[in-house]
Amino acid sequence: MRLAISEMVKLPEGKTLEFKRDVSSPKNILKSLVAFANTAGGSLFIGVEDGTKEIIGVSNPLDEEERLCNLIADSISPRLVPNVELMTVEGKTVLGVEVYPSGSRPHWISREGHIDGVYVRLGSTNRKADRELIGELQRSASGISFDEMPMPDLSPDELDIDVAKKRFKGVRELSEEELITLKLLIREEGRLVPSTGAMLLFGKQRDFHFPDAWIQCGRFKGKDKAYIFDHTEIHEDLPGSVDSVMLFLKKHAFRGADFSDIRRKDVWSIPLTILREALINAIVHADYSQKGAPIRVSFFDDRIEIENPGILLPGMTIEDVKQGVSRIRNRVIARVFRELDLIEQWGSGFRRILKDAEELGLPQPDIIEIGMRVRFIVYLADSIAVSTEGHVGKEETPSRSGEQVTEQVTEQVTEQVRTLVISLEDKALGRKEVMQRVGISSRSTFVYDYLQPAIQSGLVEMTQPNSPKSPTQKYRLTAKGREYLQEDKDTKL
Repeated sequence: MRLAISEMVKLPEGKTLEFKRDVSSPKNILKSLVAFANTAGGSLFIGVEDGTKEIIGVSNPLDEEERLCNLIADSISPRLVPNVELMTVEGKTVLGVEVYPSGSRPHWISREGHIDGVYVRLGSTNRKADRELIGELQRSASGISFDEMPMPDLSPDELDIDVAKKRFKGVRELSEEELITLKLLIREEGRLVPSTGAMLLFGKQRDFHFPDAWIQCGRFKGKDKAYIFDHTEIHEDLPGSVDSVMLFLKKHAFRGADFSDIRRKDVWSIPLTILREALINAIVHADYSQKGAPIRVSFFDDRIEIENPGILLPGMTIEDVKQGVSRIRNRVIARVFRELDLIEQWGSGFRRILKDAEELGLPQPDIIEIGMRVRFIVYLADSIAVSTEGHVGKEETPSRSGEQVTEQVTEQVTEQVRTLVISLEDKALGRKEVMQRVGISSRSTFVYDYLQPAIQSGLVEMTQPNSPKSPTQKYRLTAKGREYLQEDKDTKL
């Protein structure tokens, strides 16, 4: 075990740590072990009360150890062989299980199958993986990145070479050989085709092939998403999008002047260097195989949040990121950003961010996994209230009480949300009924890809908004949802 058990029981449950009182719920134990193996490894202790951290111990330790080992062997596929040991704490015997990040991932619970039985660890919870995440687990175990995969149905003409040459001016002459070296073109069955990374970077029809590979920016009034003041959508090539996002942030910041040196120097009310680094990290490390949401940049009065789709790569924890450990999710995109000097040195980004924040006297930025996304939070030195003076052509848009406005910054509706809206056309339905209509068996996929975006966009509402977890809760279309449905029908005529 990484630390002595006497020290580990003092820690809260998290991505790599869990406590169980006993083996009375073996399925939950198996879920945690599968999630540990698929994500970043972890330790599970049986015989410890989670809330109080009281050492309960296990009765008949040898029998329980044998039972657990048999459960693991019979219930998890592919075969998982964790380190299981008995240890004494405060005179009582605790059963400890240590799981390492597996090279055979994804693992799954055998009874649930290789699609529905795959789990990953998010914080202190186990989340069922959807098909896209399962694919990401398989690729990472094979050492293949999503953006290195060829797109055999496309030709090199699908790339906007003029834009690519503009970005590389003075860096490289983008000959065919150079495009192959950068893996923007790949030989597939005797011919050259674009890589997935090339289409994400410089594809002429990137939005068609990857409808979520864009950046959504919003300036919100206050410290939550109740009112959106300004927004923009950025659909240009990925390297060019960096400057466009920074221009949006500057638009809503203040600029002063420092005359302490010989030359005047602009001083911004937001930490531009930190934000630029965080934005580039989000673009380079986003999981573009995930569907349903773009990269999001949210500017509040007291902070700026940058959020990208995809959890941390298997084997990585937030502590690893803070220590400067680097693993590249998108090798083609990262290589291009490195060639263009948008990335200075692998693994140095977060440490540089922490150093800059300290020098500027800012609170330490936060990085958290939330849902199937990674959110980076940069706190501002002083609160920046929205000023409406001289603001023309924009109106503050109120959100509904208790809802988060994540999709209000755009009118784009994903295919998942559209499917959900259509399913609710005739009447309000409960969760299980809606899942049956849209053909989804995974609750987490339904909630995070269908239900939440539909509610957040104002197309769907709860029949009991004050009791969101009520067993009789149903979902129905709002007036906006019915309007959207009618417009959708009209476009088909």
